[in-house]
Amino acid sequence: MPITGIYGPDDFADRPQGQTITLPRAAPARTGPALPMPALEWTAEVERATAPLYDRVKHVIPPIEWPLMAPTIKAINELKQARGAVILAHNYQAPEIFHCVADIGGDSLQLAVEATKVKADIIVQCGVHFMAETSKLLNPDKTVLIPDARAGCSLAASITGADVRLLREKFPSVPVVAYVNTSAEVKAEVDICCTSSNAVQVVESLGAPSVIFLPDRYLATYVASKTDVKIIAWKGACEVHERFTGEELRDLREADPSVQIIAHPECPPDVLAEADFTGSTAHMINWVRAKRPRRLVMITECSMADNVRAELPDVEMLRPCNLCPHMKRITLANILDSLLTLREEVTIDPALARRARRSVERMINLKN
Repeated sequence: MPITGIYGPDDFADRPQGQTITLPRAAPARTGPALPMPALEWTAEVERATAPLYDRVKHVIPPIEWPLMAPTIKAINELKQARGAVILAHNYQAPEIFHCVADIGGDSLQLAVEATKVKADIIVQCGVHFMAETSKLLNPDKTVLIPDARAGCSLAASITGADVRLLREKFPSVPVVAYVNTSAEVKAEVDICCTSSNAVQVVESLGAPSVIFLPDRYLATYVASKTDVKIIAWKGACEVHERFTGEELRDLREADPSVQIIAHPECPPDVLAEADFTGSTAHMINWVRAKRPRRLVMITECSMADNVRAELPDVEMLRPCNLCPHMKRITLANILDSLLTLREEVTIDPALARRARRSVERMINLKN
């Protein structure tokens, strides 16, 4: 079913002019003193200790680069034990993070679910700020750290809590679904959250003829094509996925008709029309594991293709892909610093957190 309406900041005369999203300032560390910087030298001991880790990434990280990474990787893994910390990493993190220091990896839904099971006192979120906020919402009594608090998201920045309230005024009886790629402020104003993995299920679970779906216009278009529920969308978009075009995919097929193309539903409709498969990051990975195509294009963030190739080296990954500049703010160096100094800590106002937590927990508890 086509989207029945799409709205943005310019469509609301009452919206405060110049309204922008700014990431909250990080709170000072509050759990223990800073630890001394360990030695970061490439030695025979470091080589031996990290050899099993390099075996995981040898197909995507050249041997000449490993001696530069390995000492920091070893130090991070030792500090995790000393701090009683766990590292969560999104699929878009670089292979040296995703495969070598993360305890839990996955897409937004996987990380949200796993965050509820974490026993460690400290969570280091290797992803963007809304992911760290989600971990904090689900673990209010734990210390949640993000190695760089500037790691934002174009989708999260496209809408505010005030915008959601204006949408509710315009459509007072229509429930609101928010993609998890939103701030805690926005999550506090909606009925339920979703990820790209479960968006259709979440929309249909509400039992309503119409649903406001925000903030990604392209994911909303994809959802609308899979359900009879009328979708009212917001004009947000992911700066990584919206840059792909159907024309470049047609050019790829013309150059090699045997190539397989899979795409994320945050891409524009002309891109999805050219894809052999459309799905969330988790669904895309599972498709590759099942199909094992000889040559593949993953229309999503570059590091995800690297992470899949590290696991499945027999699959040849072709470009194009686009890097997320926000995800790439997370590095081995600032993960190490985060564990040494316990910063940057994510904090959320308790009253706002209580409201935002409901929409996330409602998603997690949704029965299949």
